[in-house]
Amino acid sequence: MVYAQGALCRRLARGALPSDGTVRVTGLPRSLDPGSLRARVLGASGVRVTEARVEIEAEPLGTGTGAPEGLRDEVERLRDAYAAAQGRRDRQLALIAEVGGLRPVPPPRRRDDPQYRRTPVDAWLELADFVEERLAGLHARLVALEEALLRADHELSVAADRLARASTDAPSAHVETTVSALLTLVGTGAGIGVGTGEAGAEGPARDEAGVAHEVELELEYGVPGAVWVPAYRLTHRQGDGTGRLVLRASVAQRTGEDWAGVRIALATADLRRRTDLPKLRSMRIGRRQAAPAPSGWREPPAGLTDLFSGYESAGPRPAATGASASVGGSPPVASGRGFVPPPAPVAPLPPSPSFAGPPPPPLAQAPQGYGAAPPEPGGAYGSAPEAFRQEAPAFARRGPVQPGGMPRGGGGSFAGAPAPAAMAPAPPPPGAAAPAPPPPPPPGPPQPSGAELDYAALVLSGPDEPGARGGRLFPGSPSDAVAAEYRRRAESVAALPLPGYAVRPRESAGSFDHRFDAAARADVPSDGTWHTVTVGEIPVGLRTEYLCVPSVEQTVYATLVLSNATDQALLAGPVEVTVDDDFLLTAALPTLAPGGVRRVGLGPAEGIRVTRRTHLNESTAGLRNNVTVLDHRVHVELANGLARPAVVEVRERVPVASETDIRIEERADWTAPEEGSGSERHAPGTRVWRVDLPAGGTTALDGGYEIRIPAGKALVGGNRRS
Repeated sequence: MVYAQGALCRRLARGALPSDGTVRVTGLPRSLDPGSLRARVLGASGVRVTEARVEIEAEPLGTGTGAPEGLRDEVERLRDAYAAAQGRRDRQLALIAEVGGLRPVPPPRRRDDPQYRRTPVDAWLELADFVEERLAGLHARLVALEEALLRADHELSVAADRLARASTDAPSAHVETTVSALLTLVGTGAGIGVGTGEAGAEGPARDEAGVAHEVELELEYGVPGAVWVPAYRLTHRQGDGTGRLVLRASVAQRTGEDWAGVRIALATADLRRRTDLPKLRSMRIGRRQAAPAPSGWREPPAGLTDLFSGYESAGPRPAATGASASVGGSPPVASGRGFVPPPAPVAPLPPSPSFAGPPPPPLAQAPQGYGAAPPEPGGAYGSAPEAFRQEAPAFARRGPVQPGGMPRGGGGSFAGAPAPAAMAPAPPPPGAAAPAPPPPPPPGPPQPSGAELDYAALVLSGPDEPGARGGRLFPGSPSDAVAAEYRRRAESVAALPLPGYAVRPRESAGSFDHRFDAAARADVPSDGTWHTVTVGEIPVGLRTEYLCVPSVEQTVYATLVLSNATDQALLAGPVEVTVDDDFLLTAALPTLAPGGVRRVGLGPAEGIRVTRRTHLNESTAGLRNNVTVLDHRVHVELANGLARPAVVEVRERVPVASETDIRIEERADWTAPEEGSGSERHAPGTRVWRVDLPAGGTTALDGGYEIRIPAGKALVGGNRRS
């Protein structure tokens, strides 16, 4: 489903159901939104998905490289070849300049030499012949070098264009990134046990007859970097009242995966707009109140304070001496078996915005620390963020989470607070004021935020973290520089120049959203260029009419009148008009609402001629000749030179009076155009003649109007004539 910007992809995965209920679906794009991942089981009763999360793995590429990497190597090789050819050309130009600068230099005149000396003309001519012969050979070589340079430039530009248009589905660096969806399935059905956690259970889940059970999963995820604009192709035959309007779409995507043989649906909605409804909480008056929603906090297990006891008992690390310190890290340490590199320094984790505030109090003063006694009934647990850091259990970074919120499996899944001695604050210096006591925490159980309840994103701090961060859980950094770069590249398709007459779907759809489903499967590679996808044929009413406004221009124009007979709007976009199997032109189709009627111009019709003549007669009327009468006569002649009948609409315009004393009387059989929501807008005073002209026939139209202006409304220096 391609939206106005972005897409929602659905992928099917089939295979044998494992006995432990853990399924990994690989091959997802790197630019997907992790929060949009959804999964469900199709056609398997009793089996459901309890957890779905995104995992990213990276590994070096092998000896074989993909198509983009090969193109990149080819571009580098051609760039080096172009630089070498340019260097040879430049050296040839320098040599030509050097040879061309050869000039005869006479010897200096001595004192005893006569005033005039004889010039060795033969030497001058020999030098000129040498320079000319040498330059001829150098210029011939220069022509060959110029051709080689142009050829290298052309090959380089072609390879660079192929690299720019290459699909982004293949890895673009020396490290291949694999994005997978890790699913956990539980439940029983048809005699099959799934996700029971039996020890030693391996292989696929089997039924009572020993047959491996097959499941089908559907994954849904959102990706940026996909846009589309509508386009049309209209086929019409002259003299026929029907036509074929084919809806096509120009789709461009750079999501990081090639769409090969997929069913595409197009929507005008905004994928980033929120559609969830607000939750209205009820207020109850009385003793009986609704049960509060669970906060996700659980009592930590006992024994967490001994997690880092062995590490702390070993003492602090030996500090590097000044003589052995070096720039960029510590030198290797000598041992009995050679030099051992020192451990890499651990960078301190930046504090999370959701945990802003002072560090937690020591363990002895904490309301509920790891290994401390639980609070008294009705006692305070502490503020939500700090109490959650002190009281919430530590979960594994990669371990799956049970529905209750506690982790399952994984080494080092629980972490306790440091020892009380390590957490004791340093004594204040002499003479310093005592620090103010921390404010009392609000009563009630802790209320962790959504980031704190995202167990898969929590990061366990090591024992070397400053302050009281060691052994505690913190939400991971919400910003992923690599993922942000992938999304930035994907969203660059929004800046693509639009095709001619194309309009963005959100601009033409207005306040309504529409969806169009493609009839056949299509291929759209992830190369960031426009690809045409045929959506389907739309039934429309079609008739040919001719339009002319002889008061402006005495030319008749051919038009196609389209009427939308469907319940969906036709969005604005380019339409390729083909008449009698011959391509005529590309025009702009305006937005056509359901039931609406619009015209599409086809250009001048040379087979129909129009002539207009006017006559003005000015007179006076009234008892004292105090009313000026302007009598306008209009005569229009039409001649049909086509071999078929034609419907011609002639438009005239009569003046509109803004004063009640000025009267306008019409004397013609024209009519006012119909005004409606689906019709085009007309200027005030527009009048219409509709004439059916037979093949080779002519007709004449006569009309007119009178303008009666009282003497008190006359203008200084004359009267208004039109």
